[in-house]
Amino acid sequence: MSNQWNAAEYDAKHAFVYEKAKGLVELLAPKSGERILDLGCGTGALTAEIAARGAEVLGVDRSEEMIAQARKKFPALRFELMDARELRANGGFDAVFSNAVLHWIPEAEEVIAGVARALKPACAGRPGGRFVAEFGGKGNIQRLVAGFHRALAALGMRPPDEVGPWFYPSVAEYAGLLERHGLEVREASLFDRPTALEEGERGLENWIRVFRKTFMEKMGEADAQQWIREVEQQCRGELFRDGSWVLDYRRLRIAAWKA
Repeated sequence: MSNQWNAAEYDAKHAFVYEKAKGLVELLAPKSGERILDLGCGTGALTAEIAARGAEVLGVDRSEEMIAQARKKFPALRFELMDARELRANGGFDAVFSNAVLHWIPEAEEVIAGVARALKPACAGRPGGRFVAEFGGKGNIQRLVAGFHRALAALGMRPPDEVGPWFYPSVAEYAGLLERHGLEVREASLFDRPTALEEGERGLENWIRVFRKTFMEKMGEADAQQWIREVEQQCRGELFRDGSWVLDYRRLRIAAWKA
């Protein structure tokens, strides 16, 4: 994962990340008494949603800022600092849940292997644990990333880091990885989710400064300001509608069970 996070800014201006995913909690269908791992819990909003259904939830994230904010917001819940690529739990969870995280981790197979280890195996006619996740899928923010590249070219700038560091797999690609690790895919969909950003004209700059924070810092503030203005110019015709920036999100939603 290649971004640092401003947790307060994330909560204040980008709550759509978890608000649009409440249907994912319905797909998870948490039950009272279940042990559930929220992988990449961020500031804990969906962890709390799951806990409200009666499940015992552990929220984990590799960002110290996110975990600190989650503990502050939900002091009764458990949150731990953990890298998704290094899950060591051994068959203790009824479910692993993840929203808007896995596209940040190109080492997808390492994550999936850890998820498989964390889930309870099937036994005595009881199904194994389930993995329910949603994240950026093939084609996600394709127009925006193209605008990033055009803006760099127009300004004659060399990027200080990879412009688009994300992992956006197809249904077939990701399902194949899951099944390789003994997770049977029962639901999978790739769908468009155009997403309006908050704060009108400022919305795109806010998004870039949160989701490409490290990139901005490496670029330096003067160049970052110039580049952001050029990105806005390059993308306005396609992504600015009725006074708001609307990003071309595409989401991959998966539900798989351990065999």
